[in-house]
Amino acid sequence: MDNALAKQACALLGSTWQLERVSVEQLTPDGSQRKFCRLVHEDGPTRVVIAPPENDAVALKEAAAGWTIGRHLLSCGVPVSALFAYDETSGVLVCEDLGNVRLHDVLMSSDSPPDYVETLYTQTVVQLARMQVRACAQFNTSWCWDTAVYDRHIMLERESGYFLRALCHDLLGLQVDLQAVHQEFERLADWASQADIGFFLHRDFQSRNIMVLEGKVRFIDYQAGRLGPLGYDLSSLLIDPYATLPQEMQKRLVERYLDELTALVPYDREQFKNEYLALSLQRNLQILGAFAYLSHRRRKLFFRQYIKPALENLYENLNRLDQGKFPFLRSLVEQCLTEV
Repeated sequence: MDNALAKQACALLGSTWQLERVSVEQLTPDGSQRKFCRLVHEDGPTRVVIAPPENDAVALKEAAAGWTIGRHLLSCGVPVSALFAYDETSGVLVCEDLGNVRLHDVLMSSDSPPDYVETLYTQTVVQLARMQVRACAQFNTSWCWDTAVYDRHIMLERESGYFLRALCHDLLGLQVDLQAVHQEFERLADWASQADIGFFLHRDFQSRNIMVLEGKVRFIDYQAGRLGPLGYDLSSLLIDPYATLPQEMQKRLVERYLDELTALVPYDREQFKNEYLALSLQRNLQILGAFAYLSHRRRKLFFRQYIKPALENLYENLNRLDQGKFPFLRSLVEQCLTEV
């Protein structure tokens, strides 16, 4: 990050934050085009600066959503970073420094006892249920930079369609029976669309977007928040290919999530589990489209290693259904697995 941007962030923070009194550490994002850095004050305090790409109107809207949605989540008691300053013209945002440890890092560390990992995941699903229920109240969809709700159009265009374009066609060059697969995508979207979309949806709720600070989980990257169904964010967390959580652990976490959810709002557990399975399939297709696009088009090769685990998870979930439910999609996933 250049000095001009660091200087701007210091100016937003006030007179005690002068460029000559801070050091700047570059932070590397995963799939984002935004710039991130840490300001370290000589007296000890730190802040994180997030800046959208310059001369990008869409990125500026995304930055504004990060500010407005973040303030709303804070007001609802959601464990997100404190927000200190924001510049509407440039989209530069300054927030609390949550450190460098993500939930994914804890999971992958050989020093992490399994009980501690599951404790953090349990804490995460409890806080997720609270966020989904509490943050939908007074949520203003005008804050959303992308779409106001997660709906059938997104399922077909940006999830199953994304999977087909980015993975099957662009990356793997597969020949596909488009009519048959599109019919199955329509049926899947019909199933997933039965869920109530009146709750807060994070949209990318996975282990690399959850920080761990002093034994507590904190949520980041919520700027794509909108209204949507309950099961989507939980599936994002539990089928996360970065994590590959054991099935038994996933089941325990679903039950603990439902305990918390039903203490907050009445919701039929079996209905939720049916919705969750459909939304898990949708999320899995989105993940695969995104990883294929980021690794192939954006040349972010880090994501390529997670395509096979995501395909295996999708295949496993499809095999939990009646064998006649999505035969062409199952066959297509088998093809993909032989090519990656």
